[in-house]
Amino acid sequence: MRLRPKAEARAIRHGFPWVYADELVLDRRTQALTPGTLATLEDAERRPLATVTVNPASKIVARVLDRDPAAIIDRGWIAARIGRALELRARLYDQPFYRLVHAEADGLPGVVIDRFGAAAVIQPNAAWAETLLPEIAAALAEATGVTAIVKNGTGRSRGLEGLAEETALLAGQIDGPIPVPMNGATYMADLLGGQKTGLFYDQRPNHAFAARLARGARVLDVFSHVGGFALAALAGGAAHALAVDASAPALDLARQGAAAGGMAERFETRQGDAFDTLDALAAEGARFDLAICDPPAFAPAKPALEAGLRAYERVALKAAGLVAPGGYLILCSCSHAADLASFRNASARGIGRAGRRGQLIHTGFAGPDHPMLPQLAESAYLKALAFRLDG
Repeated sequence: MRLRPKAEARAIRHGFPWVYADELVLDRRTQALTPGTLATLEDAERRPLATVTVNPASKIVARVLDRDPAAIIDRGWIAARIGRALELRARLYDQPFYRLVHAEADGLPGVVIDRFGAAAVIQPNAAWAETLLPEIAAALAEATGVTAIVKNGTGRSRGLEGLAEETALLAGQIDGPIPVPMNGATYMADLLGGQKTGLFYDQRPNHAFAARLARGARVLDVFSHVGGFALAALAGGAAHALAVDASAPALDLARQGAAAGGMAERFETRQGDAFDTLDALAAEGARFDLAICDPPAFAPAKPALEAGLRAYERVALKAAGLVAPGGYLILCSCSHAADLASFRNASARGIGRAGRRGQLIHTGFAGPDHPMLPQLAESAYLKALAFRLDG
């Protein structure tokens, strides 16, 4: 597989992990390759650059697996990458609950692995990972000792790779939701039927910051999933927390988590559309000392950016009106297409339209178990803005 003459080989040499269709010489033979095929990438002068995985059906036709063109991609190679990822997480966390592999940033393009004690969930979001999934699962078990492994084959990324959706238990047994200790709270993760892998570890440091603001507070957590910010706030001493989400199963898990943490009497849930619920709370005259909105990606790709920023502005507008004078508002975005400046501006516009003035007191990002690959801006997707609002 060869780069076109004007393609930037230097970017690959400097660590950029993707090659797009318009950068490659794509002949009939190349276009006929089975998705997930391994190949050697060459520059325009036919000098070997890297070992790549190929998917002619994807916009990202080639993903760099190893900058060594002679690399052998087998279980040993996978195990070495997982072992390096595990070394970092073991240093960061004293309990085995974290994102173990964060795709390109951990040298396993398109592969996400979240660990839940003796269980783990693999998301094979690239064709090569789907092909080598048995080897990935075996290497994972050997490196970590996990006894239950789930394949979560859902989500937008797999669709872009031309992969079918499938969730399956690859090894062991899972009898129900798994309790996950985090920031002094207990979260219940449904590995087989929940969103993504069952829990969003990326917000861990932002949950912790919110908990610092929550002592004695009335807390609103919108797009709460399984209790997200609400349970962390209660663990931090909040007087009461209301969790809002459209998913009844997610809220049921949130209630189970609150009960497991001995916080059920201070916890309340409300199922419904987030925007409708924000309007209803305003009509009721509800006020909160701390409100958090952590929506799904409103701008998952550049074509959706303008509409996504309008949605973030709308969230800020509606939520700001529910914050008591001197209270706090935390707004989050997991859209990599919306950069920090754009998201911050949209949030500030919404706060201003609500007739409020806000001090930006903290900017948060994903936890260190979600490392960023500096050459790949898409790997730095999560932003959390904490504002203190005036009267």
